[in-house]
Amino acid sequence: GSTRRRESRAQANGTLRTIPPPATGKPASEPGPPPSRLPPSPTEGFHSNRLLLAQPTAQVCRAGWVLRTLLLYQAPQLVRDRKYHTRHFRRCMVGTEMVDWLLQVPPTHMRLNSRAQAAGMWQVLLEEGVIKHVTHEHQFKDKYLFYRFREDEEEPTKLPTSDDRLHAEEELQDVLLLLMQLTPDAVLRMILRKPPLERTLDDLDLIYEELLHIKALSHLSNSIKRELYGVMIFESHATSGTILFNQGDEGKSWYIILRGSVNVVIYGKGIVCSLHEGDDFGKLALVNDAPRSATIVTREDNCHFLRVDKEDFNRILRDVEANTVRLKEHGQDVLLLQKIPADARNSNGAHSHYKYMVMAGTPQKMLEHLLETRIDSRTEEAADTFLEDFLLTHVIFMPSHQLCPELMKHYRIDMANSRQEKEFILANKRRVIQFANSWALTVREAFFEDPTIQAFVEELCKAVKDDSTRYTGCLQEEIKTMSRIMDLQEKYIKEHESSAPQRWKVSPFGQIRHLSSGSTTSEETVDHHRPIKPNDEIIFRVYCADHTYTTLKTAVSATAECIKRNAAEKLSLKDDLVLVEVKSSGERISFKDSEVSVPTGLSINGRIFISPVDHLDALTPLSEQEGPLEGTGALLETLSSHDIAYHMSLYDWYLFSCIHEYELIYQVFGRHQFRKIMSNLDVFQRRFNEVQFWVVTEMCLATTLSRRVQLLRKFIKIAAHCREYQNLNAFFAIVMGLSNVAVSRLSQTWERLPGKLKRTFAEFETLIDPSRNHRRYRVAVSKISPPLVPFMPLLLKDMTFCHEGNKTYIDGLVNFEKMHMIGQTLRSLRHSRSQRINLEPPPQGKVQQDVREYIRTLKVIDNQRRLTQLSHALEPRRP
Repeated sequence: GSTRRRESRAQANGTLRTIPPPATGKPASEPGPPPSRLPPSPTEGFHSNRLLLAQPTAQVCRAGWVLRTLLLYQAPQLVRDRKYHTRHFRRCMVGTEMVDWLLQVPPTHMRLNSRAQAAGMWQVLLEEGVIKHVTHEHQFKDKYLFYRFREDEEEPTKLPTSDDRLHAEEELQDVLLLLMQLTPDAVLRMILRKPPLERTLDDLDLIYEELLHIKALSHLSNSIKRELYGVMIFESHATSGTILFNQGDEGKSWYIILRGSVNVVIYGKGIVCSLHEGDDFGKLALVNDAPRSATIVTREDNCHFLRVDKEDFNRILRDVEANTVRLKEHGQDVLLLQKIPADARNSNGAHSHYKYMVMAGTPQKMLEHLLETRIDSRTEEAADTFLEDFLLTHVIFMPSHQLCPELMKHYRIDMANSRQEKEFILANKRRVIQFANSWALTVREAFFEDPTIQAFVEELCKAVKDDSTRYTGCLQEEIKTMSRIMDLQEKYIKEHESSAPQRWKVSPFGQIRHLSSGSTTSEETVDHHRPIKPNDEIIFRVYCADHTYTTLKTAVSATAECIKRNAAEKLSLKDDLVLVEVKSSGERISFKDSEVSVPTGLSINGRIFISPVDHLDALTPLSEQEGPLEGTGALLETLSSHDIAYHMSLYDWYLFSCIHEYELIYQVFGRHQFRKIMSNLDVFQRRFNEVQFWVVTEMCLATTLSRRVQLLRKFIKIAAHCREYQNLNAFFAIVMGLSNVAVSRLSQTWERLPGKLKRTFAEFETLIDPSRNHRRYRVAVSKISPPLVPFMPLLLKDMTFCHEGNKTYIDGLVNFEKMHMIGQTLRSLRHSRSQRINLEPPPQGKVQQDVREYIRTLKVIDNQRRLTQLSHALEPRRP
C-alpha cells in the first residue's frame, strides 16, 4: 500500500520515478548477456533466468494472456514506466504488487493459500519466458523487483477490449488450476537454480522431500542423499539433439534425468541405448577418473536434469566413507554403521563422543547387533529407536518364521559353545527374553495371533524354566517376564476360541457394517472396539454384466481367486473369468488372484463384478452406483453442527483405533505380496473419501441458493468443531470437499457467505496448504497433544515416497535407513493414539441416535463429472 501511495504522489508531480521501500533486497541491476543456447559448462556461473523452452507452451502462453488481460482491465496502473536511480524501465510491474493482485482474484474462482504459492505461479510464467525480469537476472521474487510481460517489450501497452475481458474471465478458473498444478515443480526448479551456498534449510528440506523417490538415488544412504541435495544443480535443454558431452571428454559431472530422455552414442556403433526419466549417466567417469566412454545427446525437446559436479561428488563420498564402519564376514559386508557425534563440539572444534547408527546389514547380523547393544536398558537412549524400528518393520525383511528360530539360536548359545563364561551365557539369554517382551508390547495383537510366534513363546518359556534349574538361582525375573507373556497369549487365544468370528456386511451404499451376533441382517447399534480380523465373515454381492448378482459369505482373508471361484460356481460360469471392480465413473480395475480384503478395499460406490476376460467392455455401473438423487439438506439444517462433529469424531476415532501399524506396510509394499488383510485401513481410507464427497454431494443437490448458503455455513462450522476435537482427518475431508471445483465455482453461494466465515475458511485452507510438503499442517500437529485423528492420506504418502525412493536391499544388505524412515511414520501414528479419547458428550436423547445413524450411513456421489454437471446446472457460467 505504501509503495502505491509513493508512486501516486510521484505521478501527480509529473514524474515516473519509483522510490523503493527502505528494507528491500538488491535492486534491479544491470542487464547481463542474453541467455546462451549452448549447453552450459559445469564450471559456468549460475543462470537463474535460463528459460526452460525456446518458446513457451501453448497452455502457459494462454495463461499469461489471461492474467495480463485481467490485470490490465482491473489494475492498469500496475503496468507502467518506472525509474530506478538513473535507469528507466518501460512498461513493467513490481513483484510484490503482482503477488498482491493475484491474491485478490475473486475467491469464487480459486483461493490461493499463500504469497509463496502466488509467487510460484508467476515463476511458472517467468521460466517459460511469458514474463521476464527487466535485466534477465532474477527469478520471480515477492520483492521490489521489476518484471514485464513479453508482449510489452516491443509494443506500447494497449488496454484489453470487452470481448478480451469476457474470454479471460471465462478461462481464469482453468488457468489458475493449471498454474497451481505447475507451481510445485517450478518452485523446486527455482531452488535448484540457486547457488548451493544461498539455499536455506527450508530449501534443502523441500529438495529432500521432492526428490526422495528418484530411482537413480535409491541405492544411496540417506546421509549421502542429504549431502547431494545440497549441491545438486538444475540444468535444462530446450531442443533435441543438444550434446551434453562427447566421448573422450574429461568427466566433470554426474547427471540424473528429471524429464525427457537422451541417446547414448558410441563411436563406430551409433546409438547403443536410450535413457529416460529417473535414469542417470556420467558417474563412472567421476568414480574412475576416466574420460567419457560415450556421447550423450538429448533425444527430445525440453529435457531437465539434475547435475552434481565432480568436486562435490568426490568430497561427499570421501566424507561419508570416512564415517562408515564396515563389519565383514568371509570377505563380505554384513553390517554398515555410521559414526555420528553424540555431543557438542569442544573448544578445539572436535567431538569427543560418538554413537554408531545402523545403516544396513544382513537381518541376522542386525539382530545380533541389536541384542548386544540395545537391549540392556542401562545403555539405551531415549532418542535411539533401533529396537522399535526393527520390531515395527521386521515383517518386511525378517518375518516371524525366520526371526523366531534365530532368536532361539541366540538363546541356546550354551548349546553351541559351552566354553563361554556363565555370565556371558546368562546375559545373552536375558537379552532374548527382554527382546521378546518388547516385541509383545510393541506389536500387540499381531504378536499373539501369529501361530509361529505362539510356538516360539511356548518353546522359550519351557527353555527358561529348564535353565532356571540348570543355573540355580538365576533367571528368576526372566521366568516372571515369560509368565506374563504366556498369560497374555493364553488370554488372547481363549478369547479368540470362545467367541465366534464376527460378521460384517457391505451395505447397499458401500459401508462396512458390523452385524449383531448370529444375524445376517441386523446391524450392531452399540459402539465396541471391534477391529476386522482375518477369520471374520463378510457378506457382499458379486454382479454379472447384466446386473444380476449372487450374494457370497466368505472370510475377510479370502483371496480374489477364492471369491471368483465361489461366484463362478453359484452363477454357473465356466469361461476364463476375471474379478473386477467397476466404479461409478465406469472405470474397471481387475483384481490380482492373490489379493485379499477385496470387499473392504472398494471405492465409495464401487461394486464387484465377475466377467469373462474378453467381455470386460460390457461391464457398466449399476444405477444405484450413481448415488442419491436428492440431498439431505432439510435434515442437516435441523441437526446441530456440534452434535454432528462429536459423533463424527467418535466414529472416526473408533475406525482409526482399529488400524494396526502393519496394515500401512501391507498397503504400501503391495497388498497382494503379504496376503495379510488391511481391511481396517481400507475402511478408514474410505471414510475420508466418503466425508469429502458427502460435502460436495450435499452442496450440488441443494437446489435453492438459500439452502446452499446454509449448508456452506454448516459445513464450515462442522469443520471448526472437528478441529477442536482434534479430528484432523475429518477436518481435511470437509475443507477439501468445499475446495472441490464443483463447490468452489458456486460464486453466488460464496458471495452470500458472511465475511467472518469467509475469513475462517481462508484460515482452514491455509492449514491444508500442500506446499512445502504440507509444512503448515506438520507444524500444527507437532504442537498438539494426543489423542488426535491425523490426516491419514499424508501418512500413507510419506510411506509411499519412502518406499519408492529407497531400495529395500542395497548390495544384498537390508537398507535399515529406509526401515528407520518407515518406523518414524508408524511412530507418529502410535503417538496420535497414545492417550484414550475423552470427548464430552452432548445431552442424550433420540436426536443423538438420529445424528449417530446419519453420519454412519452417508449417501454420496463420487463421480466428479456428474458433480460438476450438477454444479453448472445450479449456477451456469455468468455471461
